[in-house]
Amino acid sequence: MPDLLSTVTSAALNSKKLPLVFHPHYSIPFPAGHRFPMHKFRLLAETLRKQGILTAENEHQPSPLSLSILMQAHDKGYVQRFIRGELTAQEIKDIGLPWSEWLVERTLRAVSGTILTSELALQHGLACHLAGGTHHAHPAHGAGFCIFNDLAVAALALVNSGKAKKVLILDCDVHQGDGTVAFFQDRTDIIPISWHCEENYPSVKQTKGINIAIPKGAEDEFYLSILQRTLPALLAEHRPDFVFYDAGADVHKDDRLGYVNLTDNGVLARDHYMISQCVEQGIPVACVIGGGYDRQEESVAWRHSLLHQAANQVWQETGLSSS
Repeated sequence: MPDLLSTVTSAALNSKKLPLVFHPHYSIPFPAGHRFPMHKFRLLAETLRKQGILTAENEHQPSPLSLSILMQAHDKGYVQRFIRGELTAQEIKDIGLPWSEWLVERTLRAVSGTILTSELALQHGLACHLAGGTHHAHPAHGAGFCIFNDLAVAALALVNSGKAKKVLILDCDVHQGDGTVAFFQDRTDIIPISWHCEENYPSVKQTKGINIAIPKGAEDEFYLSILQRTLPALLAEHRPDFVFYDAGADVHKDDRLGYVNLTDNGVLARDHYMISQCVEQGIPVACVIGGGYDRQEESVAWRHSLLHQAANQVWQETGLSSS
């Protein structure tokens, strides 16, 4: 495998830069020692600024979320109970995040960020979020650190507004996007496709949607060979006019919740392949970061940055930077 890490460069000074979406409220005050790495979003932005990939020129901040758009996807009562702090103790336990007014702000802002990312992708062909990928959230309940399903909300917003007719959600998080399947299992205009570790959360998998199992312990070459065998045929069969790409960094060999053994270079190669296959066919792509877990939050922020490095490389290679 070529060492893609050695070839990643910042955008040329005379070129338009890859649109990126971030808000400082993505990282909020949070209990010390909690197993969810809440500070990774701020650290990811800092990492990308150091790399020259995120600048004042290409940073876009989402506005507050329209609750009417949110409720087109999610159960109205569930939305209201979360915002008011009225979830049951069991619901909060299933989500795994302690409720606070800050959590409400952060959650709504991040969903708005994925919607903004999709709008920028429509305009420019490719855009990346510095959050998103909360694919375990179901229409009327949350789970697995996911409260609202930003992918589902944004995909429905595109279709309902007529901005897209057929959307594929390409989910390479190490965990099955079970919540996303629950939204769209009976639809033909929004199709979730999940490449996930077969021996991992959730214990009970969704059987609908398109599910492609990744064996536990899969390494770079084998993992990438699965994508190369499956993605081109799926794009040819379904012919989407828009793609969401969930680039979970929890496939990394050092992720504590992953069980798949990709290296930095393997994650970068995965993201480059997934994005370039779509962009080269003229399909707009909105990228979200998905899961990534490490007690060293700087480490997981670096792994998430591989998505933006790969997208920046595709942005340059395909000529989007000058279009």
